Amino acid sequence: MSSKSDKKKPLVPSLRFPEFREAGAWEVKRLGDIASIIQDKVGRKECILLSVTSGIGLVSQVEKFGREIASNQRKNYFAIRSNDFAYNKSATKNYPQGFIGLYKGDKLAGVPNSIFICFRPNLDEVVPSYLDYLFSANLHGKQLNRFITVGARAHGSLNVDNKDLLSIPIPIPMNDEENGQVEQQKIAHCLSSLDEVIGLQAKKVQALKQHKKGLMQQLFPAEGETTPRLRFPDFREAGAWEVKRLGEVCDSFSGGTPTTTKKQYYGGSIPFIR
Repeated sequence: MSSKSDKKKPLVPSLRFPEFREAGAWEVKRLGDIASIIQDKVGRKECILLSVTSGIGLVSQVEKFGREIASNQRKNYFAIRSNDFAYNKSATKNYPQGFIGLYKGDKLAGVPNSIFICFRPNLDEVVPSYLDYLFSANLHGKQLNRFITVGARAHGSLNVDNKDLLSIPIPIPMNDEENGQVEQQKIAHCLSSLDEVIGLQAKKVQALKQHKKGLMQQLFPAEGETTPRLRFPDFREAGAWEVKRLGEVCDSFSGGTPTTTKKQYYGGSIPFIR
């Protein structure tokens, strides 16, 4: 008679790189099996003080707030180094169970001990950038949700403790020590390449927005002027523009928004002018 564990399907992603298709199933490990909690404090050490921007990651307090806001609490900040993670126990719209960020800097850094839990991955078992993408997809949020009581907060942070965080199950390709690391790295590299493409496209979009803004400033007359600075060739001799009141070029009437789901467009409680 087979047991429940015998009936479990092997953990294999639906999309896998060709060289790993015969590498066997992935394993599930608790975060506590592949990482350890960081309790080191900054004390008097020189460091960069960090905050977190949800969806972006760990950023310096100077970059986010224009100054360091640690004041007298600086010495109690948790000290983290490159490839360490910091879990912010504050709910946001995109990460209602809190955000986990990977620290990629080279210098010693500090995060507030009041709202962060920090942990250091075992580099012999997991590639930090691979783990970072799992957290970016909010894997931790789906697991931590069972620990968080709705509205329950302690000193402004979610009621998640170290034990809760370390209990998160992490899917990892670890069929053997070498191939598991290689597959993790390849997944992270693939996603990182896509991030670079997205970043370049975002820069192009921003450049186009600035170009459009500049065009609008020249295609319409500036305040106190009657002709635009930039005009299409076939209208350059068309003379000055006119200024008219909105009422001279529009017919307006008032009504009300729909009151039912039927096709009833007038008589609702919110007035509008068309």
